[in-house]
Amino acid sequence: MNEKPPRVTSSQIITVLEKLGFALARQSGSHMIYKSASGRRVTVPFHGSKTLHPKTLASILADAELTVDRLRELLR
Repeated sequence: MNEKPPRVTSSQIITVLEKLGFALARQSGSHMIYKSASGRRVTVPFHGSKTLHPKTLASILADAELTVDRLRELLR
């Protein structure tokens, strides 16, 4: 059964990515591109405290190879 991901903002997901070792590589307009040491790339649309759309969050999780359970754990 697919578990629903929590509703998070761009700032929250960026904090999680940084905990996982991702670093800001560059920014293009309102999109922040993060890269890991292993070469994975994740693009995060940054619109302040606005909550990310569930499909956008799902795409970020897939790009970062992150599960919903691990996301919840890192948000604590």
